[in-house]
Amino acid sequence: MFYSQYQYGFTMPSPFSPENPDGSQGDSSDETEDTRSDEIKDYGSVTVGENGHFIHCLTVIGQIEGHYVLSSGTKSTKYEHVIPQIVAVEESKDIDGLIVILNTVGGDIEAGLALAELIAGMTKPVVSLVLGGGHSIGVPLAVAADRSFIAPSATMTIHPVRMNGLVLGVPQTLNYFQNMQERIVRFVCENSNIKPERFRELMLSTGELVTDVGTVLNGDDAVKEGLIDNPGSLGDALHCLYSLIKENNGGKNGS
Repeated sequence: MFYSQYQYGFTMPSPFSPENPDGSQGDSSDETEDTRSDEIKDYGSVTVGENGHFIHCLTVIGQIEGHYVLSSGTKSTKYEHVIPQIVAVEESKDIDGLIVILNTVGGDIEAGLALAELIAGMTKPVVSLVLGGGHSIGVPLAVAADRSFIAPSATMTIHPVRMNGLVLGVPQTLNYFQNMQERIVRFVCENSNIKPERFRELMLSTGELVTDVGTVLNGDDAVKEGLIDNPGSLGDALHCLYSLIKENNGGKNGS
């Protein structure tokens, strides 16, 4: 089972203030740039704007840390720090969309699914971008967005559920594994274009990995399998997100 640890903080600075209701930077542009630099350095997230539309960038890197604290030398994404950011983006009147950038080896299954469910349930436009890798439980996180992108050089690993620690050799353990695995299959297939039968086939393949069961898909293959919507990189993902924001705002204005 895979994981990730990067120090996220709950900071959602708004460009708007009573002294600056239109969001213009004025003489505080240098201060704003310093604030954004500190955000990126300290929390791995930043809110940026273009043409009056503000988006929040959320990064998921390393291993996704869940109920157990990982070692200090492990780079991880703490899910209890990410959850408030997602809620804040959904509730913010200033932020119009979310881009999720993933380079993760996976991590805690329940923590990863919790984040994926939150992202999938957002009403604001969300675009995901897989860079480097979106492995294991990173797959549900990638497909949870309204539109997903993957860089040509990135890969995604699909494999069965694993568990660390004490495992009892009883039928109940096998049933638990199967139920957990079906939760992942159901979520991924409901939020992408891959069929459950094909996803299970990739998950249980024995001819791809030398010492493991599963499949590694490169960027083009992930798109061909229907797991990811489009090949592309940052510019493509941002262009798509701003298009979705315009459509979303247009629908609200017309209602």
